[in-house]
This record gives sequence, C-alpha cells and structure tokens, in this order.
Amino acid sequence: MSNRGAPRPPAPPRTRLNGAIRVREVRLIGEDGAQLGVMLTQDAMQRALDLGLDLVEVQATAEPPVCRLMDYGRHRYEQDRKERESKRNTKPTELKEVRLKPDTDSHDLETKSRAIRKWISEGSKVQLTVRMRGREQAHPEVARKVLSDLAASLSDVSFIERNVIPEGRTMTLMLAPGAAPARRAVGPAGPPAAAPAPEQPQA
Repeated sequence: MSNRGAPRPPAPPRTRLNGAIRVREVRLIGEDGAQLGVMLTQDAMQRALDLGLDLVEVQATAEPPVCRLMDYGRHRYEQDRKERESKRNTKPTELKEVRLKPDTDSHDLETKSRAIRKWISEGSKVQLTVRMRGREQAHPEVARKVLSDLAASLSDVSFIERNVIPEGRTMTLMLAPGAAPARRAVGPAGPPAAAPAPEQPQA
C-alpha cells in the first residue's frame, strides 16, 4: 500500500541567526544571560557585530522574538560534543565470547586474557566457554578449573556475573565489568529472647 499521500511529520524548526532574522524588533539577551531589553533588530545585529558574536533567535514564538548574543559556531560544537558523549554513555552492553579448551596452553591464555581486559574496559560482558571432546568429558573438573583460574586472574577488572554452568559438552562462565555488587549479609537467626521473669512480691 502506497503512503505517498500520507502527511509528513513537520520538520524541526531551523535556528535563525544574523541576517535571517527579519522581524522589526527583538528582546535581546546578552552572552552572559543578562536581559538587555527590547530593541530594533538592526541595533541588536550591530551590537553582535561589535562584539564579534552572532545574533541567534532562541524563542521565535515570543512577542517580540527573543534573541541572544553568542558564538554560534562554538555553541553548536559544544552541543554536538554533548550528544556524542550521551550516545557513548548509553551504548548497549555488548556480549563477547571467548572459547577455550581444557588443555589451553599458558601463552594462549595470556593472549585471551589481554583481549578480555580490553573488552571489559570498553564496558562489554564476556562469556568464557570451554568445549570438551572425547575423553575430556570424563574430567569436567579440568574445564571448571580453566574457567575459574582465568576469572580469578581478571578479578581486578571484572566479577563473575554468572558462575560455571555445565551445558552438555560445554561449560560457560560470565564476566561483567567492575566490582561485584554488594550483597546484604543476613545473619543467622538467634534464639528468641527469653521473657523477663515476673517480679516476686516482697514479704
């Protein structure tokens, strides 16, 4: 079905500045936020020119429109930088997987450990997977030790989010960045306090 006739969403309003501001007068705000009052647009533009700044319309629907003196290029740069930081901070957590063998040699483990540290520092979670073949399945404790030892070597940058889980011929363990969340300790329940003995009447 064609949507050629469907109404399009309105485009975001464009910021008008300098010569694009066609109204007769504006309410002017200084670069420092000070209210400079209502004045002719040409006077406001001259003031911006004298200060080496731009006259930027910030509230077009007001009567008269509100404009501000600012370095518009720098303002846009700061806005773009904040948006990039916001996107970086809201980046979804990625899951990486590292596959191991029960007999993985120490050199290979060191290489994998360096890669895991890099991913952890970037905020990713890492799943360690050991696949057992043939006779290796008769000794699952070897695979479990490989996972535990590697996790322990990375305990300064990560914590075990999900401990070893056997799944057929494989065992997995999940690491997450940072320190393990604190868990509230619950002490053992002691015996109920004895009720105080009734006072004996004095003779």
